Amino acid sequence: MPSTAKASTKKTAVKKVVVKKSAAKRAPVKKAAPAKKAVAARKSPASVAKKSVAPKKSTPQASAKKAVVKKTVKNVAPPKKSAAAATTARSSASKAVAKKVMKATAPVAATRAAKEREAKAKAAEREKAAAAKAKAAAAARAAKEREARAKAAAKEREIQRKARERAAAEAKKQREIDAKRKTIEAEKLRKQREIERRNLEELKRQERREAEERKRQEALERKMHSKPYADEPEFLEELRGLLLESREATLAQIVISDEEANEMLVDRERLEYDDEDGSSVASDIQRDQLKDFATALRLKVDEIDVALARIDDGSYGRCDECFEPISKPRLQFQLPVFTCVTCRASV
Repeated sequence: MPSTAKASTKKTAVKKVVVKKSAAKRAPVKKAAPAKKAVAARKSPASVAKKSVAPKKSTPQASAKKAVVKKTVKNVAPPKKSAAAATTARSSASKAVAKKVMKATAPVAATRAAKEREAKAKAAEREKAAAAKAKAAAAARAAKEREARAKAAAKEREIQRKARERAAAEAKKQREIDAKRKTIEAEKLRKQREIERRNLEELKRQERREAEERKRQEALERKMHSKPYADEPEFLEELRGLLLESREATLAQIVISDEEANEMLVDRERLEYDDEDGSSVASDIQRDQLKDFATALRLKVDEIDVALARIDDGSYGRCDECFEPISKPRLQFQLPVFTCVTCRASV
């Protein structure tokens, strides 16, 4: 803005100078024609000759005035007077000439002054018009500058508004992202705590199961090595006697079965059977049955031996499946026995 004001001031000053120069050119200087004509009537040939020898560098008006003064002085001066009178006469003559010159040049000066005043008035008007125009141009430029500044300010405000809106949108988006991230992190943390809680509960359940399993195993071990009737030696001796009697009877039955099977084999080899009635086949079946029965009796003898061994260490009377004590009636009437009624029924 300061640079623009300076430039406008310089332009106005230049315009004023140009207007003054143009006014000076348009106002031509006219020569005082009437005065020169009036003085030329009184000139003599000598004064004309002297005028022609006037210096070239003087202005036309000044040279005219000098010539008129000289001619007037020569024409008026009286011949052969005293020096004082001559001086007085010359001075009075010069005054009179000057008055005449002034009277002769007064209209020209007045005209020139009027023209100069008119030129000055026109120049002043032109300067005023130029100043008004410059002022209007400056006002227009100032208005344009104000408008440009207003537009720039509005544009800047719009840019700032958009920037604020963009910043607000970005901040809102960032807040949403942060809130979403916090929600996800909170959900992850909750799930992690839930997983840890479940793992802890599962670990506790596992520990309880392991403890129960250890207790069960310990109880099972105790049952497996339990001696239900160790504190009843009379009952164990009674069972021993029963088992020994059953063993002797079983051995006797085994001997009888073996003898009968051998006899049947000898009889089959010695006698000839009629295969038509199927007696040979029946004899073989009976002999096989006797052998199977003898085998079963031998297994029973083995079981009795196991039962006698358990009576010796005090563990007889314990179920092999549930390791619970077998009831005394079952032990007395079924020889030998290694399972309780419940486990035998489930087999």
